[in-house]
Amino acid sequence: MSVLSEKVITRDWERPNQNTLAGYKANGGYKAAMKALELPPAAITDEVKKSQLRGRGGAGFPTGLKWSFVPSLEKNPKPRYLAINADESEPGTAKDRFILEKDPHLLLEGIAIACYALGAHTCYIYSRGEFKYPSAVLDKAIAEATADGIFGKKLLGRDFELNVYQVRGAGAYICGEETALLESLEGKKGWPRLKPPFPAVVGLFGCPTVVNNVETIASLPRIFEKGAEWFSKLGFGKSGGTRLVTVSGAVNRPGTYEVAMDTSLRELIYDAAYGQGLPEGRTVKACIPGGSSAPVLTGDELDVKLEFDAFKPLQSMAGSGGVMVMDDTACMVRCLWRVSRFYAEESCGQCTPCREGQPWMARILRKIEEGRGERGDLDTLLGVAAAVAPWPPIGLGTTICALGDAGALPVQSFVTKFREDFEQHIRLRRCPKGDKPWGVFGDFK
Repeated sequence: MSVLSEKVITRDWERPNQNTLAGYKANGGYKAAMKALELPPAAITDEVKKSQLRGRGGAGFPTGLKWSFVPSLEKNPKPRYLAINADESEPGTAKDRFILEKDPHLLLEGIAIACYALGAHTCYIYSRGEFKYPSAVLDKAIAEATADGIFGKKLLGRDFELNVYQVRGAGAYICGEETALLESLEGKKGWPRLKPPFPAVVGLFGCPTVVNNVETIASLPRIFEKGAEWFSKLGFGKSGGTRLVTVSGAVNRPGTYEVAMDTSLRELIYDAAYGQGLPEGRTVKACIPGGSSAPVLTGDELDVKLEFDAFKPLQSMAGSGGVMVMDDTACMVRCLWRVSRFYAEESCGQCTPCREGQPWMARILRKIEEGRGERGDLDTLLGVAAAVAPWPPIGLGTTICALGDAGALPVQSFVTKFREDFEQHIRLRRCPKGDKPWGVFGDFK
């Protein structure tokens, strides 16, 4: 069994008043930023590279490498921006909101470090529109840091101006995609941009921009408090540190937990410190490992570690850490139909394969679930999904952004791994599970 030797993000969540400036400073808050700001900006980026910090928003891209793509002022004299993606809308994921609620100054201290390294004098935190309480806590924290002189004309007393703003989204899933997020920040419709050019070169307002996830930036103070080598050794493989994961569905103890990178899905589900297993007599039939867009795994594939690269041989992904567990009573057709409805409704409509393909797949799945399925529907379903995004491998979709993949990959993986369930629906001309709301996704009509 893997053991979490030290907590990184959740270490101080239970301390009194941790979400206030006074409480945060009482525990050494902003000292790591003071330490980091003694270094030249390039040295800060080098430390982040050495730490092996990878993006916690889903892609797992090396953070320091991403920063290094920003051109020098000599090559591009335009202003730099940092955009924090707090639009946590991937189904099954609930981790960033708790950072905003419980330890917002940890994020703000990370922003101070990142902006100084990037030469960015403005940071926008783009938060999910439904985050009423987390956004209120964050607004208060920003106001506290600005009034205390941490932000403003002199960043922690340095001759470096930094202003931080929170911008609330309006509940559009597509705005979690980094270029759609930038479009929304500019006051436009949240439609993803073609890449290249990448945001590091042409981002917000046409200027170099880095977009990072909340958990990613919140890891920075710990890196500069204890060192890049410490953070790297905490991890596993090419992934430094720990990570937050959300476990939901058929487990006895759903919740958000900080885990070591070498923790397996099986440990996460069954260990007493995390999911505490399933109700008596139940077994795991399926598990979505990284938010609803991640290809599903069977109950026999639970020994995979939660480190980002470990999922590649299984043709799935660690994603945003949203682990959804389905037991042997779950209807796979109904679960997939629920997922497909979500992506059909959230497609922005810019790309034809996604705009037409997502609702087409949802309609076929509804037809099968309601007992109207016909021989050939599964081939049509897989054909539509392949036209949107071939699987495997992941990442070869036909749309501008990954929402096409997000809707097609679950369809392909569910049907491929649980085909008998789909064929049974067609043979019986009904759902074998009846009308009861089975499984992780509950009832919907």
